[in-house]
Amino acid sequence: MPKTLILYAAIVAVTSVPASAQTQAQAQAQIQIQAQAQAQATAPIVVSGTVADDASKAALLARLRAVYGADRIVDQLAVGRVSMPANWNDRVGKLIGPNLKLISRGQLQVDGTSVSLRGDVASEAQRTQIASDIALALDPGYTVNNGLRVAASEQGMLDAALANRIIEFESGQATLTDSGKAILDQMSVALLRLKDKRVEVIGHTDNAGSRAGNLSLSQARAEAVKAYVVGRGVKPDMVAVSGEGPDRPVADNRTPEGRARNRRIEFKVVQ
Repeated sequence: MPKTLILYAAIVAVTSVPASAQTQAQAQAQIQIQAQAQAQATAPIVVSGTVADDASKAALLARLRAVYGADRIVDQLAVGRVSMPANWNDRVGKLIGPNLKLISRGQLQVDGTSVSLRGDVASEAQRTQIASDIALALDPGYTVNNGLRVAASEQGMLDAALANRIIEFESGQATLTDSGKAILDQMSVALLRLKDKRVEVIGHTDNAGSRAGNLSLSQARAEAVKAYVVGRGVKPDMVAVSGEGPDRPVADNRTPEGRARNRRIEFKVVQ
């Protein structure tokens, strides 16, 4: 499996059960999801394995296409001699919901009436919600083994360190204020924990003044941030910089509060 920045790989394996011990075990039907966080809406969904009949295959594919989009589904399903518990297609269909896309490096396996769930999620709330969704989709005779773990992503760690605070500069300049330096002291600790991950520092401004001037100012401020964190031990080649000027506002520039929010520094994990 390729290794890229914030690579999410969720695997859903659905296995139908043979009718008797004499029936040869069939291959698993698997759904494998790989997506970068920034491109999760377009990542391919690979479906492979064996189901009992064409109707089961069509129903499974229809559900996947409804959840993930038709263009994302790569169909490698086969039809073979397997039997399934009553209403198995319906139960499996209900298991395939949008919340499965929150699981990274994971596996959901249905073996008869036994369901096993593995992988990483971003929070305890996600772990509980996904397990609850799965339990509600099943008959009482099903058992669920919830092996989901909470694991913070690199981007999540940076976001938590910044905590929506604004790194302040002197007005119209690329000179950090004392409060800006204090925030960057904390950001430096978080950046050092990323080891060899590359991070882009992106400067943003409000729309006051000329666009060209704001682009130049945002670039200079991003470079000032890089210089500061490098002075705190972060490797220079770990940090890229760019200036977006006023082009990506997050608030209304018609209000003082909105303009203050738009004058910001963004930290983005890029690999």
